[in-house]
Amino acid sequence: MAQLTGGTRLQSLAQETGMGSTIAKIAAENTRAHPELFEEQVQMWVYEEDVTHEGKTEKLSHVINTHHENIKYLPKIRLPTNLVANPSLEDAVQGSSILIFNLPHQFIHRICTQLKGKIVPYARAISCIKGVDVSDEGVSLFSEWIGDGLGIYCGALSGANLASEIAEEKLSETTIAYDPPPMDNSRNPSRTATPRSATPARGEQRDSAAELSVTPLADLQHRDARGRISKTRLTPVPPEYPPLDHVTFKALFQRPYFLVSMVSDVAGTSLSGALKNIVALAAGFVVGKGWGNNAKSAIMRVGLLEMIKFGKEFFGETVSTATFTKESAGVADLITSCSGGRNFNGAKLAVERGLSVQEIEQQELNGQKLQGTSTAAEVHSFLQKRGLENEYPLFTAVYDILEGRKTVDDIPAILAKAQS
Repeated sequence: MAQLTGGTRLQSLAQETGMGSTIAKIAAENTRAHPELFEEQVQMWVYEEDVTHEGKTEKLSHVINTHHENIKYLPKIRLPTNLVANPSLEDAVQGSSILIFNLPHQFIHRICTQLKGKIVPYARAISCIKGVDVSDEGVSLFSEWIGDGLGIYCGALSGANLASEIAEEKLSETTIAYDPPPMDNSRNPSRTATPRSATPARGEQRDSAAELSVTPLADLQHRDARGRISKTRLTPVPPEYPPLDHVTFKALFQRPYFLVSMVSDVAGTSLSGALKNIVALAAGFVVGKGWGNNAKSAIMRVGLLEMIKFGKEFFGETVSTATFTKESAGVADLITSCSGGRNFNGAKLAVERGLSVQEIEQQELNGQKLQGTSTAAEVHSFLQKRGLENEYPLFTAVYDILEGRKTVDDIPAILAKAQS
């Protein structure tokens, strides 16, 4: 977790993940680099466990704090000395005004229940948990699970981000989606900015009397990812703190090796992280068939169009096409996922070996599901309930191939249909 200067302490919630330690490393480097914005120390909650270090059994938190290395989940990477591993979740978040979430989504509700009432009421959060939750009832964002669960606002970080490469300080980029709540001071106008949600852009003239709001900050309400008034009433960030906005969050996350693009589209950023996994399966199918890069490019093009269509159809009030076409969270992550990664490689292996993806999951992943197979099934059920499965031919085809109702040989006809 991080804390703003004058009250901004930073807490990173990282459980059994190299990405958690990687993001905490970045945050700690930047709190040290920006003492005018942040308190230097970053608390990283870790799930305590015994590890073997130099032939002795020690607690993981002790090893991290003594040797500044997460030997189990991010070995051989030096961590900043101002990054403190804390096995106590409640102690780690105490007084933190910025919370960064890096943990499996299955733990979100339990963690939020444990933290409810234990954090400062004006805290703000960033979720680094990729994807969304899709059920027959609807699509929900993990950032809003966190925000609603804790009564705070939460943005999202997503992109073409391999933790090992970032930790080794190889050049990478990411997208952070954060739509500053209207009751907070902000230098970054959001898509639906009110007179109190943002200050004017430099050089912009605002002289209309209608621009002058007398609504108390605490009475202003923010909108959710569908543009509706949120059920969560937020406490404003105290005005004496640096604004928690695009400028501040970029300062917290950007490094010379980790480039950050700030957007306000939380829904599009989150959707991309889930839907690209379905497209990666399709890319793996055609490459496994030996059809080459031209076929893969066609899959990626059609897949990107269906990702945009899905976002616009179900989050049309807030989703921006540019999130999918210009951002690391969109097209860059799609390219990376269709060039390698577990979904692509699993689908490719299945075709090459003449097996089902489910058999590959059993053989190669000890029965663990690929993200793409779960997402494809959830998205298909969601679309089918609304009678829309034929509107998304590639998404539907991937599910049908997984279920054995179609084969990879049916893909050319599906691509042809997508062009008509």
